[in-house]
Amino acid sequence: MRRRLAVAELVDLLYAMPKKVPMLSLMLALSGLSLAAQAPSTNAAQTVHANLNQLMRGVLYPAANVVFFPQFENPETVKPDTGQDPSMATDPLKSSFGGWQAIENAALALAESANLLLVPGRVCANGAPAPISDPAWTTFVQEVRDAGMKAYAAAQAKDQEKLVVLSQTVSDACSHCHRKWRDRRTPANHCK
Repeated sequence: MRRRLAVAELVDLLYAMPKKVPMLSLMLALSGLSLAAQAPSTNAAQTVHANLNQLMRGVLYPAANVVFFPQFENPETVKPDTGQDPSMATDPLKSSFGGWQAIENAALALAESANLLLVPGRVCANGAPAPISDPAWTTFVQEVRDAGMKAYAAAQAKDQEKLVVLSQTVSDACSHCHRKWRDRRTPANHCK
């Protein structure tokens, strides 16, 4: 059983601390350690796990569909399915973070995924490198990021009409890139 320290014992410990801390710091310094927090390395290489097609199907496409939802229905009216635990819902609009929050999250996913589109080493489904150094690519990626952030602002304001207009902006941002690299005659020519 742990015993409680008396007030006098606590006072004694506090007075002894200033003597112990410098000694501990000196010992750590001599051994090559530091009391200061170490900053994480910013030079860590990013590992690519998904090809461009997988990234689109797993992140951008589902997020865009959620952002497009207010064209047809007010997100505020979407309720979880009766008898289903919302934390287990596969439909973001019906989940624990559904409704307008789902639109906000999806818009942010679009904006943040723009960063993933620029990671070196990403390849297209046909194995061709994603054209991340092409100026048009970076322009189109920025369009996706900007459209996502505009949709996020509209979702925060619960502005359904603005999201209806912005749905076209999101669609256009996607189409610009698709027309240049995806909509080729054969899959072998995608990203080229």
